[in-house]
Amino acid sequence: MTHLWIRAETRPNEERVGITPEGVARLIAEGMSVTFEESATRILPTKPYAEAGATIAREGAWPGAPEDALIFGLKELPDDGTPLRHRHILFGHAYKGQPDGQRLLKRFAEGGGALYDLEYLLDEDGRRVAAFGYWAGYAGAAVSLLAWAAQRQGALCPPVTAWPDDAALQRDVRAALQVTSPLPRAIVIGALGRVGSGARDLCAAMGVTTTDWDMAETASGGPFPEVLEHEVFLNCILAQPGCPVFVPAEAREDSRRLSVIGDIACDPTSAFSPIKVYDRATSWAEPALRAHDDPPLDVMAIDNLPSLLPRESSLDFAAQLLPHLETLDRLDAGVWGRAKALFDTHVKEATT
Repeated sequence: MTHLWIRAETRPNEERVGITPEGVARLIAEGMSVTFEESATRILPTKPYAEAGATIAREGAWPGAPEDALIFGLKELPDDGTPLRHRHILFGHAYKGQPDGQRLLKRFAEGGGALYDLEYLLDEDGRRVAAFGYWAGYAGAAVSLLAWAAQRQGALCPPVTAWPDDAALQRDVRAALQVTSPLPRAIVIGALGRVGSGARDLCAAMGVTTTDWDMAETASGGPFPEVLEHEVFLNCILAQPGCPVFVPAEAREDSRRLSVIGDIACDPTSAFSPIKVYDRATSWAEPALRAHDDPPLDVMAIDNLPSLLPRESSLDFAAQLLPHLETLDRLDAGVWGRAKALFDTHVKEATT
């Protein structure tokens, strides 16, 4: 019997969960065993999971789970250096040479466990089968517009916290924009993808006009002076080999209208990052950093944007992922087999 152990998240400000009570009920009805950890912060309460048939465990109990349990969470594990003996399903951020990721891979090698990275659950055509991208784009555009409104008032973007729902987020962003005029113009690169769709939808809801670019508009490889002609740039392109540079380091000194960059893809430590004016992620407490003073250029680069709308993003992601969780009894095939093959390749590179 496949045993899925759903762990509590330990990252600050993380309220999301990757499966609903209804999803748990389906897995159990299909013959799976499900353990569900309690959590003081999760957006969905524990009781409905118990009512669905899950065994409830204390928060953080997963290191003592049976050897054959599959440990399922979203964000990173505690970085305590302990060897990892279980098979884990999570976003590992470990395959682009990130220092934290290399340490994670070595922990798996030491413990004999394995990583099934949610970012690399791919169909036969190499497309991701489940992603938080839409809500990352939506929330990232919202915080970027908050940063632009704050900058117009002579300040950096104030701290943000999770919104209870999309309606509350829209009210707050609209209120911030009402004290500035005219509204900015935004350019969205990666406009046709999940992330770009979310960013465009938020901008449309706020009345912000967008220039929508995707692969056709960036095929030349650059440079792209058009980016500097917009007040706001929303980057929705994942950093990867061959990705063109959209904002080079010298853009800070160039003549430009651009004053806020929302790096929604947010991979500043990658050599493939298309934005070269900053080198670290921002946070909920400090959503934007000042990359240049005169004229100002602020960068929003929060790396857990969907967590700002935990209810909508959880329900959306869980619906996408559930059909694949139902195939966990076939780990050597399909999306899981492809994810394991990627792990085997990268863990070997990290340990040789």
